[in-house]
Amino acid sequence: MKKLFAILLTVLIALPAFSQLNFGIKAGVSTTSITMSDAKSITSGSSTYLVDKVKSANYGIHAGIFARLSISKLYIQPELLFASRSNEYTLSKVNSIVDSINVKQNLNKLDIPVMVGLKFGPLRINGGPVGSLRISSPKELISNPNLKNMYASMSFGYQAGIGLDILKKLTIDLRYEGSLKKYQNQIENASGTKFNLDDRPNAFLLSVGLMF
Repeated sequence: MKKLFAILLTVLIALPAFSQLNFGIKAGVSTTSITMSDAKSITSGSSTYLVDKVKSANYGIHAGIFARLSISKLYIQPELLFASRSNEYTLSKVNSIVDSINVKQNLNKLDIPVMVGLKFGPLRINGGPVGSLRISSPKELISNPNLKNMYASMSFGYQAGIGLDILKKLTIDLRYEGSLKKYQNQIENASGTKFNLDDRPNAFLLSVGLMF
């Protein structure tokens, strides 16, 4: 145990001499689509609704700060980002003459990616987990007092992509994001029955940052 402690202490002392720590700011856009295998049938009292995803992609924004610890070609980059995205569904009431309508829900959250990557000159490849903390609830999907929306306060996913550093100051990243949690959205009717909406977001993210 003493030898292990001595080795760890030596590594911690020597690490600054072989590493470089940078901080930065970044912002960007994303295009998001929802993964739903089929429409969901939701019943409340005598009314039944069909909920399905809209095929077209929606756009979002993100902005925040990051730190990058570089050790030779390897680097670790944790980030803290405010992100806003939207889900869009088609909503139809069964046995009704009213046509289906599109309902868009805006979701604001804090994303915390922790990326691990390799540098090849100005080019980078990276990947890692991302935790998403919801900071606001979107409007109800169905405007009915007998139906209540519930959203996971915390969800987890992953990001992977490529990046480019220009003059060691400007950073450009293109990433793909997927979710590790299948059900993040539920609807509960008056009798307490919960209906899961499979709304795993799949997104492409493009961002530009400035390192200091």
